[in-house]
Amino acid sequence: MEENGANPEITAAKPIIHDIPTDKPHIPSDHDMPMKNVVIVFASVIIVGILTGFGISYLGKAKAIQSLSGGTDTMSNKADVAQSAGIADKKTFKDSAEGVLEVGGHKESGVGSFRLIRSGGDSQTVYLTASTVDLSVYAGKKVRVYGETFASDKVAWLMDVGYIEALK
Repeated sequence: MEENGANPEITAAKPIIHDIPTDKPHIPSDHDMPMKNVVIVFASVIIVGILTGFGISYLGKAKAIQSLSGGTDTMSNKADVAQSAGIADKKTFKDSAEGVLEVGGHKESGVGSFRLIRSGGDSQTVYLTASTVDLSVYAGKKVRVYGETFASDKVAWLMDVGYIEALK
């Protein structure tokens, strides 16, 4: 040590910035391995996330299928229902009607694909479309339908059916 207490190795002028050698190509070494591990972990997380999304989607569809096949989530009393299909959602499908389902819409205007014949004559007939249910399965049966009413200047009542129950 020098008299003033300074270490000669520290006080010697060493450059802070070093030149990068350009004559040697970079050869991967053991210290590059952690980067490979990071990439593998990120790829694994992405794959697990995608698979989880598909799994959740599948479970949601399974619940909807259970509802379509007359599962536990129905709209009315099970005692008078033989079979049901559609999406049991009282918030979306607020309107309902009962009657005998017939194939064919309004004869003059062609509105609807089906009609629900109710007591009280032609003015009480509900003309139906269905975006979520195959109504043809229930043709000729007494049913209760749930759906959304649409305005029509050609028929008294036009409904898009979202849920249907065949009555006993």
